[in-house]
Amino acid sequence: MKKRKLGNSEIEISEISLGCMSLPTSLTDAKPIVETALHAGVNYFDTADLYDKGINEELVGELLKPHRQDVIIATKVGNRWNPGEDGWHWDPSPSHIENALKMSLKRLKTDYIDVYQLHGGTIDDPWDDIIETFERLKKEGYIRQYGISSIRPNVFTSFLQQSNAVSNMMQYSLLDRRPEEWFDDIAESNASIVTRGSIAKGLLTNEWPRRAENSNGYLTYSKEELTKALTELQNEYEDIHALSLAYNLSHPVVASTVIGASSQQQLIENIKAYEKSRSIHDFSPIQQITKKDIYSEHR
Repeated sequence: MKKRKLGNSEIEISEISLGCMSLPTSLTDAKPIVETALHAGVNYFDTADLYDKGINEELVGELLKPHRQDVIIATKVGNRWNPGEDGWHWDPSPSHIENALKMSLKRLKTDYIDVYQLHGGTIDDPWDDIIETFERLKKEGYIRQYGISSIRPNVFTSFLQQSNAVSNMMQYSLLDRRPEEWFDDIAESNASIVTRGSIAKGLLTNEWPRRAENSNGYLTYSKEELTKALTELQNEYEDIHALSLAYNLSHPVVASTVIGASSQQQLIENIKAYEKSRSIHDFSPIQQITKKDIYSEHR
């Protein structure tokens, strides 16, 4: 498994990483998935305090505890559960960030977090205070680096420019090329992208005919447009799953594709696709087959 540097930091992360949100909530069921990832050379594990009200962090912490020195743990902060409810609200205040960090460290069974990410953001947030808080937590050794998870250009561009953040987690795939407009800006900010939604809810796997048939389209693609695009990609490249990973990783600003897995078999299929992706180098047909949309909001 190849690794890439995260932004201008010293942290190197595997080109395929495990999005832990999809892990089963049972330790017994989650263990073979995490162990398969480790065996394949995956060293970047992404979670959030929001997932399963902290249970996901607890699972990740327990399963990675024996491997702590060899893995990179990323988690997120900012979405605060409402007491006694299933809903949450946005709270990027310094006091919440600090308190949430303490709880995440406890659940993750570690005394530091490698990459601490703001889990969203609005243009009205107290950005100077947020950046100051992250910088202080970094100086105190509680976090190694920090980043953001946002698809709002007017949020992530200013945050990356004004701070020493090393990453932005963004939904990006062959079927969602909106981030491409901002790749140069992110690279100039000395940050990397870690992509989520890289296989577009399974539409960019070899199960695509069934998933496309059962869909109502995807983003701005109608069902008919989606099927046509995927058929053309299949005819051109033969393996859409491998292509989806190769395309994301063809961009130097992308450090890793974060892919979730709810079963060991799903992860194995992703690893196989990654191995095949290394032989794909010509992406020019994609420009004619897929849409290059742009973000219409939060600009």
